Amino acid sequence: MNLLRGRLPLVLLLAAALAAAFGGLVAGRAVGPSGVADVLAGGGDPTARHVVLNLRLPRTLVALVAGACLGVAGTVLQSALRNPLAGPEVTGVTPGAVLGAVAATGLGIAGWRSPAAVVAAACVGGFAGAGLLWLLAGRDRGDPARTAVHGVLVSAVLSGLTAMVLLVAPGELGSVVQWLVGSTEGRVWTHWALLWPWALVWGGAAWLLAVPLTLLRCGDEQAAAAGLSAGRARLAALACAVALTAGAVSVVGALGFVGLLVPHLALALFGADLRYTVPGAALTGAAVVGGADAAAQWLSRLLGPALGSDRLSIPAGALTTCVGAALLLIVARRRKDPT
Repeated sequence: MNLLRGRLPLVLLLAAALAAAFGGLVAGRAVGPSGVADVLAGGGDPTARHVVLNLRLPRTLVALVAGACLGVAGTVLQSALRNPLAGPEVTGVTPGAVLGAVAATGLGIAGWRSPAAVVAAACVGGFAGAGLLWLLAGRDRGDPARTAVHGVLVSAVLSGLTAMVLLVAPGELGSVVQWLVGSTEGRVWTHWALLWPWALVWGGAAWLLAVPLTLLRCGDEQAAAAGLSAGRARLAALACAVALTAGAVSVVGALGFVGLLVPHLALALFGADLRYTVPGAALTGAAVVGGADAAAQWLSRLLGPALGSDRLSIPAGALTTCVGAALLLIVARRRKDPT
């Protein structure tokens, strides 16, 4: 029965991820579904092959892997901190990574055309944000409520610093807005080549921490009784979560609510055993971000003519933020409902 319970969500999520990928590949105006099918079959004219293979395909792959990174990062954070609201967005990790990318861009060190430098800057910022949370939490690191409060404070401070950087260098606003909102537009094979090895290494590390994280979810006392050093395990988990978040943010920006809500869906589908939930969260995140990217492209295509703009491009992050906020509000209202 448990085996069937794990396989069915896996098959459904895999189908959803493939559907999202196909939706992204056929969403553009230049090449229709039949043209995409011809290219994928090995045919098509040079223009169609360039559009599909060099523009749409890497964008789609980047969206899927970035979503997987954020899904795993959120699952790791929530398990390590025993806090259902401990997503990367509210623990200083995502704001720190965004601050690092924006500051590096403002200083001329990094930019969208130098993704390797952006990854490094985002990692530095992400680890700085997580380190600040670690220092402020102090002895209360095992207390979910206090950790959540400190996380919100750290995130607010880092977001404020990002706004200050933009005020100091207002000319850079156009180049960093994608990091602030989250977008997969313009992602090419260079971004993919940097992201997938990073995701594979740190995602594998997160899966290896599945058993310690499962123990941490039960509490520090139970983990200690099982012979686990809660502090070291939590620090290792935090490092994995920061690295995965920084890698995703450096390529697609701050996709709101993905790392916060995807873990809840993965836990509902795969259960509390993180040996299955961590891969499930990766697949769930991939399906969510891939679907958001495809939906954003189709929505841009439909609204563009109506608004008189052929270049309208709705970022995927705008959809994840709006939908995620609505879902969070629904969940909060249901929990308050005594019935």
